[in-house]
Parts: sequence; structure tokens; C-alpha cells
Amino acid sequence: MAVGLHDFPAIPEIKGIRIGVAEAGIKRPNKKDVVIFEVCEGASVAGVFTQNAFCAAPVRICQQHLGLSGSRYLLINTGNANAGTGKLGLATALKTCEFLADQAGVNVEAILPFSTGVIGEPLPVDKIIAAIPAALANLSANNWHSAGVGIMTTDTLPKGSIRTFDFEGKTYSIAGISKGAGMIRPNMATMLGYVCSDIAMDVSVLQSILKDVVNKSFNRITIDSDTSTNDSCVAIATGMAGNAKVTSVDEPLAQAFIAAFTEVMQELAHAIVRDGEGATKFVTVEVVGAAIQSDATKTAFEIAHSPLVKTALFASDPNWGRILAVVGRAGVQDLDVDKVQLHINGFEVARNGGRSPDYLEEHGKQAMAPQEIHIVLDLGMGDESDVVWTTDFSHEYVTINAEYRT
Repeated sequence: MAVGLHDFPAIPEIKGIRIGVAEAGIKRPNKKDVVIFEVCEGASVAGVFTQNAFCAAPVRICQQHLGLSGSRYLLINTGNANAGTGKLGLATALKTCEFLADQAGVNVEAILPFSTGVIGEPLPVDKIIAAIPAALANLSANNWHSAGVGIMTTDTLPKGSIRTFDFEGKTYSIAGISKGAGMIRPNMATMLGYVCSDIAMDVSVLQSILKDVVNKSFNRITIDSDTSTNDSCVAIATGMAGNAKVTSVDEPLAQAFIAAFTEVMQELAHAIVRDGEGATKFVTVEVVGAAIQSDATKTAFEIAHSPLVKTALFASDPNWGRILAVVGRAGVQDLDVDKVQLHINGFEVARNGGRSPDYLEEHGKQAMAPQEIHIVLDLGMGDESDVVWTTDFSHEYVTINAEYRT
């Protein structure tokens, strides 16, 4: 079930972007599973990718193509990850790029491929090639919802976000889609994410902003601690808004863009968590009072990754001692457990390293019952903090992943 996930928003045209969707029958029939983004000439395109050493063939090709030639087309398929496929995977991914390049009349380096789905199976290149003409014929500025559906795998709902902002008499738009529900512990961005704006921005500035903002959004979500082989996130600035090109992150327009861009990225990241496989809870883990931020970050992730914590969350069981046990093994240097405080949904659970004198079991049950849970852990060591968003572990999570290939 999706926890508090809103309906897909109405996304208007982002000038310079058209999207086409087609059915290739990669994993099952009658499913939109090939998506093409057409990007106007002269747009700035930035990307961040998985740091998993076993990265998929399309990731490697994307990294090679990005910046070699003006990126003009994104080619996305679901149902097959084309990961763990060796040299054959590289050859088949490149073959799909070559076919699209020929159909579109661009250099092959202008094509960025993306795949998601089952790992270790050969890419059904002929099916994808057969679907490309239909996707090109379907190109439209109004296909955002279809694209959101087209990139889904175990997602239950498409995920989209839109923001507009005004600056010195001009209105700018930022829109994006993402997918992901399992194998989520990004180490770059997200499973798949595509965010487009009509702003004119130097590619180096866009790349810098993208890298920074993913650390405040997609790099702070986790469902199951597994970093995918295929994680990719792309930001596109078409330049069609007509502004003078942004050349520094310090410009006032860049700062206005960053604020709206961060909202879009965080909304897309939260949507992935809310639609996590088998999720029944949306959980915010906030660690404060750290001496250094890295201690806050690793402690928050350790709490979010703990199977014992996650199963207690699913059961709405106020077994808060599991959280303290995680903190104790998180590797915080010079941790003084007598200073640790713990709050769950506003209830003080632990004070000075032990059960709060004001705590009652009924408070714990009340704190753990809602679908949305906010855990605040205070290390009592300094002023640094960080936040991570995660889910619980349910029976359905095990079922989904046990039966993933069937």
C-alpha cells in the first residue's frame, strides 16, 4: 500500500521537452515499458549515477555519452535491468542507442539509455527496437503521467512533482518523475529520476546543484539498504524560459531555482518511500545533537536499516529499546549513553540514556500507531544533525521480493 501518496499532479508543458511511451512486452504484455524523452537542442543535461561497482550496462554508457555530445534523447526501458550481463549487455544497450539515433537523425552519443527491472537477464533488444518507432510517434509535451506509469516496476503508483516560481517578471517551471519501491538505498540519487526545467543554466552549474540536492533528498531515503545497480537521476535545463544563462550557483536566480528544485526532488524521494514495497508506515528518522554530521547521518541510517526496528514499526510495537541498541552499535566516537534522549511522535521515550520517568506504555502505543512516525534521537554531543526517511518491514515486503521473478 502507498502511505499518504498523493495523486499524480497535473504537469503542464515544460518547453523543450517531449515524451513518448510505447509497449514492448519486455516482461509482460499490455504494459507501457519503453519511454523516450526528447530534449531540445542546446539544453543542459546533468546526471548522477549509482556507485555500485556492479553498475548496469546503460549506466556505463550514460556516463560515457553524457557531455560527449549534446544529449538529445533519453531511452528508458523497464522489465529488464541489463545489469550483470557483461560485454553482451554493453553491446545490446549500445544497439538500442544506435537504432534510436538513426531514427531521430542524431549522433549515437546524444542518446542516454536507462534500464530497470530484473538483474542478470539479457536485454530483449529486438523488442525494444521494435517499440522505438511507436514511442517516437507518441512524442508529446503532455505525456508526463504516461511516462510516470511507463517507468514503474514494483511501484503501485506513478510519482510526479511540479513547481513554478517567479523571478524578476519571469515564471519558471520544474517538473519531474521518479520510480522505485524496492532495492532502495541510493548512493547517488534514486532508482530512476528525471527532472526538467525551462530555465537556461550552464551545465556545470546544473551538475553542481543536482549533486548537492540529491544529498538532501534521494541520498537520504532507504527502504531496504540495497543500493541498486541501475540508480540514475538526470536534470535537464532546456533554456526555453528566455533568461540570461545562469553561470554561478551564487546568482539570485540560481538560489531561487535551488529552493524550488529541492522541493521537487524531496517530494519525488518521499514518494518512493511512501510507495515502498509492502510499506505501511512513512518514517522520519532525525538525529540531532551530534558532534559531527557524519555521526548523525550514519546513526540515522543504522536506525532506518535495522530489521528489528522496522518490524516493530510494522507491528506498531513500542519496543523502543531496539532503537537504543542500534545507537550503541552505530560507531559514534566517544558516545556518552547517559546523554541520549529519544522522542517518538512527540512523546519522550528515553531520557539520559534510560526510560523517561514520564513514559507510559500507552504513550508508546499511541506514538507508534499512526501511518506517519517521526523519531528524534538526540546524542547530546553537539549541534550537528541529519534526517533520513524510511519505511517499516511488512509481511508483504517479503512476499513481493520472494516472488519478484514469478
